[in-house]
Amino acid sequence: MKQVVADAAIREVKNDMILGLGSGSTAALMIKSLADEIRLGKLKNIRGVATSFQSEVLALELDIPLIDLSSVSQIDLAIDGADEVDPGFQLIKGGGACHVREKLVASKADQLLIVVDETKLVQNLNQSFPLPVEVLPNAWNQVQDVISEMNGNSSLRMATKKAGPVVTDQGNLILDVLFNNGIKNPKEIEMKINNIPGVLENGLFVDLTDKVLVGKIENNTPMVNSLTRSS
Repeated sequence: MKQVVADAAIREVKNDMILGLGSGSTAALMIKSLADEIRLGKLKNIRGVATSFQSEVLALELDIPLIDLSSVSQIDLAIDGADEVDPGFQLIKGGGACHVREKLVASKADQLLIVVDETKLVQNLNQSFPLPVEVLPNAWNQVQDVISEMNGNSSLRMATKKAGPVVTDQGNLILDVLFNNGIKNPKEIEMKINNIPGVLENGLFVDLTDKVLVGKIENNTPMVNSLTRSS
């Protein structure tokens, strides 16, 4: 299911594009499919902008030309996954702790194409999946107190194969936040959290995408639905 939606995303890519290369399991499959198309000569003069150390390493291993985010003023298309997508095409990202660079790339992209499986579609954000908030290491406790005043329950994300917390590509920590009754006003919550001293960025992606490719299984066959937000 993830492979068919990754392949469908590659069909949106044209020659001479600067591409934002997303992070996560579905995005990794997309990067591998992209590399196959480049190797076969079906796509030419493609340059990638990585959203994480993970996607950078994978692209280099597959000989996809990369350029640094700071060297481009505009990205033609960014392809990335999401942890939750609501009916208004608002997103929660950051399950892989890459949402800061992902949002930087998305904000420079003419189009952000989201690739997910159908389990990521939700009616309301944050009712089950926590909102990642990247914080400076010496500020996490202070930020946690402010989020608590906003009726948010947060915990420091801990690593699974090392002692201590998860450390992001930027050297910061992650607070995972669940608000009472979820997030029904993502634009307001995004702004409020980002205004807390010590916060670098949070995983709400508001009004950044108009198209989502959704992989699903019907009659034991993987399929892709293309969802487009009406203007």
